[in-house]
Amino acid sequence: MEKLKVNVTIDRPVGYKDSFGNTYPVNYGFIAGVIGGDDEEQDAYILNIPSEKLMYFTGIVTAVIHRNDDNETKWIVIPEKSSITEKEILKQTYFIEQYFDSYVEML
Repeated sequence: MEKLKVNVTIDRPVGYKDSFGNTYPVNYGFIAGVIGGDDEEQDAYILNIPSEKLMYFTGIVTAVIHRNDDNETKWIVIPEKSSITEKEILKQTYFIEQYFDSYVEML
């Protein structure tokens, strides 16, 4: 099955510190034109790339993080021709997902 290729606009680059004091070790952004469960543009974690600040990223959606205690999902976007495990996703997104009852669906 062919993976979905998306363009992500980064609004929380590596090193971003949110209002709760969380520092982002990965790039995080949104997919313009795709509306998520919170009626905002779909959120995405960018994984499997060097820790450098990005403004934009094009990659494939390889997994979805579902939150049992929230109405939105987080897409996992990685470079084409790369792969990632559920364990790696959980480790790299723990900095935020630790606050939610979430699980990973591999695509």
